[in-house]
Amino acid sequence: MQSLKYLYRIGIGPSSSHTIGPFNAAKRFLLENRDADSFKVILYGSLAKTGKGHMTDKVVSEVFSDTECELVFDYDTPTDFHPNTMELFAFYPDRTVQTKAYSIGGGEVIFEGEERDVHAEVYPLNSFTEISEYCREREMRIWQYVEECEGEQIWDYLYTIWGVMKDAIKVGLTKEGVLHGGIGTQRKAKYLYRQRHIDESEETKTNRLVCAYAYAVSEQNASCGTIVTAPTCGACGVLPAVLMFLQKKRNFSDEQIVHALATAGIIGNLIKTNASISGAECGCQAEIGTACAMASAAAGELYELDLDQIEYAAEISIEHHLGLTCDPVLGLVQIPCIERNAIAAMRALNAVNLADFLADTRMITFDMIVETMYETGKDLKVNYRETSEGGLAKKYK
Repeated sequence: MQSLKYLYRIGIGPSSSHTIGPFNAAKRFLLENRDADSFKVILYGSLAKTGKGHMTDKVVSEVFSDTECELVFDYDTPTDFHPNTMELFAFYPDRTVQTKAYSIGGGEVIFEGEERDVHAEVYPLNSFTEISEYCREREMRIWQYVEECEGEQIWDYLYTIWGVMKDAIKVGLTKEGVLHGGIGTQRKAKYLYRQRHIDESEETKTNRLVCAYAYAVSEQNASCGTIVTAPTCGACGVLPAVLMFLQKKRNFSDEQIVHALATAGIIGNLIKTNASISGAECGCQAEIGTACAMASAAAGELYELDLDQIEYAAEISIEHHLGLTCDPVLGLVQIPCIERNAIAAMRALNAVNLADFLADTRMITFDMIVETMYETGKDLKVNYRETSEGGLAKKYK
C-alpha cells in the first residue's frame, strides 16, 4: 500500500476527483509540453457530467490560462479504465501529443500506460487480516505499524494534516451566507454550533457539536476552501468532526490525535487499495462509507480499543453504507453531500460504541465488507455514480 501522504492530501475543494486530480493532470501535461502551440482537453464520464458543478472546467482553465486551450465536455463516449477520464492533446507544428489521465479518487491521477507510483508503496501488507496478525504477534498498535513502515517523519506530516483540519473547522464555524452554485444552500455550521437548546441533554449536545464540525469542514470544501482529503474532498468533514469532538470532550492530546489519524489512514488505504474511494466508480458508499470507517477506527484508537474492536467498528461503518448512491444536485458538493458528512460522523461514534460491546460476536470481517462494497459499487447503475442523472439530482428542481 501507498504512504498515507497519498491518502491525506491538502487541497482546495470541492472535489478531489474533479478538481484536485484534473488540476494535477493538466499541470503535469502542460509542463511536459510547455513548447506546444495549443492544447485541447476532453472530459469524459463523470468528469463531463458533473464537471461544471464540481468546477473541473475552472481548474483546467486556470492551468492553461496563459496558452490556447479548447475544453470539451463529452457526455456520450463510454469510459473504459475509469469513469473519471480526461484526454489531453498538445499541438505542435509537426506533431500532436495525446494521452489519457484517470482521476481515481482522493486527488490521485494515473496516466495512460502507467501504474500507481511504485515509490509510494511503503506498506508490504494489503489486508486488515494480515496487518492485525502482524500487530498482534508483536504487541503493536496500528499507529506503531505505520511508524515502522513510514518512519518517524510521518508524524510531522500528520501534525500538519491535523492542523489543516482544525483550521477548516475554525474558519467554517465563523462563516455565514449562501454557498455558490445557484441552489441557495445556506451555511449551517455557525448556527448549529451556537444555537443551544433551552434544556439541552448531553446526547443532543453531542449530536449538535459533531454535526457543526462536520458542516464547518464540508461547507469550507463546497466554497473552495482548503481542506484535507479524508479520504476525499466530498467526505472531508467526517473524520475531523469526530476527532475534534473527542479531543474537546476527553482532552486527548495532539499526539494521541495523530496516532488516531494514522490508524484511520490504514483503514482508508486498505479500502483505496482493495476497492475504491471514488464516488464515480462505486457511489457515495466509497466516499462517505470509507470516511465513516476511518473515523470509527480513529475513535477506537483514541479509546485504546483492541484490534478486533477497531476492525468491527470500521466494518460496521462500511456495512451500513452499502449501496449509498452518489447523486449530487447540479453536480455541486452540497446536497446531499454536506448533510451526509454530519450523519456519517454521528454514525462513526455509534459504530465504535457498538463495537466496544459486541466485537466478540462479530461474523463479518473488514476485508469481507470491503470486497462486498466494491462489488456493490460496480453493480450500481451509472446514474447513481456521480453523474447527477439519478436519485436526488434527478428529482430536485
